[in-house]
Amino acid sequence: MVANVATAVMVVFGGIGLGACGNGTSVSSPFATAQRPLEHGPAWEVKASQVAGLGNVVVDGRGLTLYVYADDQPGHPPTCFGICAVQWPPALLPPTVDRPVAGPGVNAGLLATVARRDGPLQITYAGWPLYYWPPDRSPGQATGQALTNAGGRWWVLSPSGRPITTPRA
Repeated sequence: MVANVATAVMVVFGGIGLGACGNGTSVSSPFATAQRPLEHGPAWEVKASQVAGLGNVVVDGRGLTLYVYADDQPGHPPTCFGICAVQWPPALLPPTVDRPVAGPGVNAGLLATVARRDGPLQITYAGWPLYYWPPDRSPGQATGQALTNAGGRWWVLSPSGRPITTPRA
């Protein structure tokens, strides 16, 4: 029994150790920040970056585009839950972080959080709850722009806090 427990502990901690190794080019979680190159901020950083055909948009610290759900209302709790939140994961703060970070090109006064009814804090910008579109895997992508999906329309957000309603290029 003791040998089995020791083996299980080694497997668990060995897996954690292996998961922490790598060259920093692949991040499986928005909160796995320790292995990223230093030029990238944490996932809970919000900054502005250029996206072809859309101009400057709000992105996370890794450069991944953040979206707003047209059915949400600025300054109100998010409405995307269940399958919607599976398809469009909310931009959440990790439990050990109490506020998002304002990066280059955004107005720190527009950055905040809102409590989700399912528990965690979701990052907001200009009152809009922010979300990811999982097919966007690299900085500069905005493949979720203008999609009607999960019951509503999705837009990228300008650094001024206004949804950009230009169709995808």
